[in-house]
Amino acid sequence: MALVAIVALILINGYNDLVKYRNRYKNAYSQIDVQLQRRYDLIPNLVETAKGYMKHERETLEAVIAARNSAMNANSRAVQNPGDPQVMQQLGNAEAALTGALTRISC
Repeated sequence: MALVAIVALILINGYNDLVKYRNRYKNAYSQIDVQLQRRYDLIPNLVETAKGYMKHERETLEAVIAARNSAMNANSRAVQNPGDPQVMQQLGNAEAALTGALTRISC
C-alpha cells in the first residue's frame, strides 16, 4: 500500500512538473512574441524617419549641384575676363555658396 502511494506521488509530481514546464515554455514564447510584435510595430516609424532623411539628403545634394554649377559658370566668366571686379565678386560669392552647401553634407 505504501509502495502504491509512493508511486502515485511520484507520478503526480512528475505530471505537475510537466505542466509547470509547459507553462514556462508558453510564457517564454509569449515574451518572445511580445518583443517581436514591438519590433514589427517600430518598422513603420523607421521607414518614415528614413524618408525624412532621404528628403533632406536629396535637398542637400540638389543644393550642392546647383552651387557647383553656379561656381563653374562664375569661374568660366572669370577666366574670360579676370580684370572685371564684378565678375570676381560673383566668383567669390559662388564659391562661398558652394562651400556652404558642401558643409551641409558633412553634418
